[in-house]
Amino acid sequence: MKKLPLEFYLSDNVLEIAKKLLGKILYTNINGVITSGQIVETEAYMGILDKASHAYNNRRTKRTEVMFSKGGLSYVYICYGMHFLLNVVTNIENIPDAVLIRALKPLQSIKIMKKRSNKNENFCSGPALLSKSMGIDKSFNNVSFLSQRIWIEDNKDVDLKDIEASPRVGIDYAEEFRLKPWRFSIKPEKIKTI
Repeated sequence: MKKLPLEFYLSDNVLEIAKKLLGKILYTNINGVITSGQIVETEAYMGILDKASHAYNNRRTKRTEVMFSKGGLSYVYICYGMHFLLNVVTNIENIPDAVLIRALKPLQSIKIMKKRSNKNENFCSGPALLSKSMGIDKSFNNVSFLSQRIWIEDNKDVDLKDIEASPRVGIDYAEEFRLKPWRFSIKPEKIKTI
């Protein structure tokens, strides 16, 4: 397999990218220790228009500045002051779209992932847990997905009929955007076969 090319991240359709990331393989390399997992759940955030996005209404802060970069970079932020969440910046410069990576199917260095997360099961079943398991912290913010530190490799596309769409999680403040079906996951029975 090979890394997803920069062009993959530059699409102007963040919903499509969120679906296309399903089934792809996320890697981290920390001091020579490589961990990986297959992406099985994502959430799309449509930049300026999306009331759930950190960049809604063109909000540019030190934290969100990376979202306004050209796609292909990581946006890692701290949630509740203790959890690191990994996002994939998409689209062209100044269009702050992003995809939150919500869950992985662990593939490589599983013992290390369990140790990092201090869990024996379901250690990649949420965005905070998967970051912990993969060793992702604030130092991964604004790092290229074409780097040797974090990257996503291509894999066969998941059939659209095997993808479920549902409302995003934890965004009650987002008014009419709260119920948008912009959370995408591979149907549980299909995860075993991908």
